[in-house]
Amino acid sequence: MKVLRTRAELNAELDPLWKCAARISLIPTMGALHEGHLSLARLCGPCDVRVMSIFVNPTQFGANEDLARYPRTLDHDVMLCEQEGIDFVYAPTAEEMYDSILNVTVDPGELGSVWEGAIRPGHFRGVLTVVAKLLHQVRPDSAVFGEKDFQQLALVRGMCKALDWPVSILAAKTMREDDGLAMSSRNRFLKKQEREQSVILYQALRAGQEAIKSGEQRLAIVKQEMLNVMGDVPEASVDYLTVVDSDTLVEQDLISMNARLIGAIRLGSVRLIDNLPASDASPELSTVGRSFSSDTDTIFGGDFGRRQGDSNEQRPAESIA
Repeated sequence: MKVLRTRAELNAELDPLWKCAARISLIPTMGALHEGHLSLARLCGPCDVRVMSIFVNPTQFGANEDLARYPRTLDHDVMLCEQEGIDFVYAPTAEEMYDSILNVTVDPGELGSVWEGAIRPGHFRGVLTVVAKLLHQVRPDSAVFGEKDFQQLALVRGMCKALDWPVSILAAKTMREDDGLAMSSRNRFLKKQEREQSVILYQALRAGQEAIKSGEQRLAIVKQEMLNVMGDVPEASVDYLTVVDSDTLVEQDLISMNARLIGAIRLGSVRLIDNLPASDASPELSTVGRSFSSDTDTIFGGDFGRRQGDSNEQRPAESIA
């Protein structure tokens, strides 16, 4: 395994692979790796080379957010990647990533201004800009994103489709701790009592999911069911807790089976986000599933995401966590 710190180093290693039509998979991360990140690397679909990027992206943090204290554990991350058999770790500095005097960014559109985007203005502009840069720099056939950041996943898919990017965006169910808490690099900042209370978000989403399973379709009722559960932990502040259409992220008065339960809360200094599908009421602790239909292998269709010289055989779009 090699650690690459510059685009020049990245180009030198990947150029021969691009020329021989090797299949490359990208796993974008901000480091502080945990089992959720590693599961993405294990299940990134058919490929010859796996590139994991580790970059704490300053442009997706707001002025009063936790950029300064976001965990940076590169040496440990590299060790985990080596154990996992990753081929390349791409870990550029901010100066290397953003060396242009032109402040050109990717506009996330209306979808980037709701839910997380409303609470964190500018966040998704930063996310999409760095993802676009990574896709240009690595030129992968596939890139892996987790469902825990569901709005981010929807926006990355939308960007790639809108800009005709020939890349498969693979999605993954959320990896969880034994009690249901979604794995996150920020969980380490939870104090002992906060960690015990943190599962309340998952429990609230599960309550809403069970209400839908029992036949309840009214959004107001399902939202109230979730808020009732949140009442057990008054220390938790709710940013939002609702049900939206999985494609548009818009609330609907009557919930469809294509809906997604989404939530964000604050416990102490830590902000937690999570989501669950409305159509699956079974526990999803550390599970793997599909997010694409069986007859497609990219967000565009079967012919994109292949390099010249590939066979016509379709690649399955396996989801990962």
